[in-house]
Amino acid sequence: MFYIGCHLSASAGFLAMGQTALSINANTFQFFTRNPRGGSAKAMDPADAAALMTLCRENDFGPLLAHAPYTLNACSKDASIRDFAYRTFTDDLARLEYLPGSLYNFHPGSHVGQGTEVGIAQITDILNRVLFPEQKTTVLLETMAGKGSEVGGQFTELRQIIDGVTLSDKLGVCLDTCHVHDAGYDIVNDLDGVLAEFDRIIGLDRLRAIHINDSKNPFESHKDRHEKIGEGSIGLSAMTRLINHPALRHLPFYLETPNDEAGYAAEIKLLRSVYHDC
Repeated sequence: MFYIGCHLSASAGFLAMGQTALSINANTFQFFTRNPRGGSAKAMDPADAAALMTLCRENDFGPLLAHAPYTLNACSKDASIRDFAYRTFTDDLARLEYLPGSLYNFHPGSHVGQGTEVGIAQITDILNRVLFPEQKTTVLLETMAGKGSEVGGQFTELRQIIDGVTLSDKLGVCLDTCHVHDAGYDIVNDLDGVLAEFDRIIGLDRLRAIHINDSKNPFESHKDRHEKIGEGSIGLSAMTRLINHPALRHLPFYLETPNDEAGYAAEIKLLRSVYHDC
């Protein structure tokens, strides 16, 4: 099964997102848990969440991916921002219990001049405080482009975070194609080598989702600007190899390209056309 979806607005509610996904031939989707540039969240509607879960079961959806707000910085130099990250993380995980089996993706954060080791220690501290044994959600560390003081631009940094978390069985990784390309992992010319390195350092069993995005930037630019599929420096041929790779083809893929719903529908159609059914 090829699980492919895109980022949808949560403003209309859970069931409406599922219906929109079906209308564009998606069988999964990603959404922000709250305002991506702020901290507010809509009141939880358990009935709406239950209706979405029913729709997902009836239509063989892949796992849903909830995305933390960009303002969640678990390794900020500012203690009040770290406290906001802790409170937001805690609230989001409680809300996602209404969508059992979902994934929760977050950017590890920016250490803002404190240094990578300090940043990693602060991220692991928050994870050790928010994860709980009974949770039904898998938390994903996203691979980053390595711009500025970002943590997570190297696989080794994600490994250090995982090693510092007691309930590490609740953790996985979301690989962003634009980010790893911009970080210097050559998925265009050496996808097998990149995956072998990922497996050696983190373990492919930790890889739970793919953000599939082209890049506006050249290789190893350490920037982060997504492009439409086939229109950037990664290209459609590399994307085709990626979605069909034996180590990746079973994973859910989520588009975060600069598109509206019609554009996402066209990209989903394109990617389905180059996916090889076994």
